[in-house]
Amino acid sequence: MSGVRTVEVSEAEAGQRLDRWLKQQLPQVGYGGLQKLLRTGQVRVEGRRAKPDTRLEAGQSVRLPPLAQEAPAPRRVPLEISAEEAEALRDRVLYRDEMLLAIDKPAGLAVQGGSGQRRHLDAMLEALRFEAAEPPKLVHRLDKDTSGVLLLARSAGAARALSKVFRDNLAQKTYWAAVAGVPNPTRGKIDQALTKAKGAQGRELVGADPEDGPPAVTFYQVAARCRALASWLVLRPITGRTHQIRVHCAALGHPILGDGKYGGRPAFLPKRPKGVAAPAQLQLHAREIAVPHPDDGTTLRVTAPLPDHMTAMWQTLTFDERVGERCERALADWVAEMTLPR
Repeated sequence: MSGVRTVEVSEAEAGQRLDRWLKQQLPQVGYGGLQKLLRTGQVRVEGRRAKPDTRLEAGQSVRLPPLAQEAPAPRRVPLEISAEEAEALRDRVLYRDEMLLAIDKPAGLAVQGGSGQRRHLDAMLEALRFEAAEPPKLVHRLDKDTSGVLLLARSAGAARALSKVFRDNLAQKTYWAAVAGVPNPTRGKIDQALTKAKGAQGRELVGADPEDGPPAVTFYQVAARCRALASWLVLRPITGRTHQIRVHCAALGHPILGDGKYGGRPAFLPKRPKGVAAPAQLQLHAREIAVPHPDDGTTLRVTAPLPDHMTAMWQTLTFDERVGERCERALADWVAEMTLPR
């Protein structure tokens, strides 16, 4: 058995979630084991029980319990990618300075690894080091099948600042999506808490829960429609919950096209009328993000172009991309009006 340890949180570790910090300290313990240690109070911060999402502060003392000695889990090593793959990833950089980097994440690339998921962005970050002392750090996430702007921090200080921006819901995020049908009203606010539940075959799903769970708010506006078959939504999530936009659109009765996980059969258009086919990929794109820059607080705004698979769908549905910018401005003005202190 290893003995009780007390570890002090360093300056570089400040701002991290407790569960993620624990994973670094106890690599031999799986996710379920870490949750049990927290749930039973065997891990304590400054002598008190703490939740998995507790944000650590520099100088805090964390008690780690005695554990049976096990073979440590293998350290994560960067994924070996070819020079061509590395160059292709660097070509997707939308913005770079000494503190921040933004890329246009392609649909189909997971941000972090999971069960059986070896190829993911987190293991490829070495290709985005450029001249920095270390690879960039993940500070926010996009679903594997969602394309668009993804921010990375190039220093520990930038990571802490951006983590606080996302934690306090200060990032202004704009998404484009093609959904089944046409919402009525064509502009609205979806205010439904989200909760996790087990779906078919034991898969974990996120569901809309009007009474319980973490609050989640998304504003939307219809930018264009293709008869009654489908519409183009511009969306502004105020909170940043897992799968929030996908679940909210499904709860609205207009699932995102290609989202079989949350939309089921209604997320796939009929093959008639002629020329309108069911999309093979999720039609959701992180179009733009605006955050206060960690250096001076000025607004950094980064936009990603529509990916090829969505451009093809926009052409099929006869949507004009130029309409999107006008709709974004109108929605931003309305959101500002709706969220101003009264």
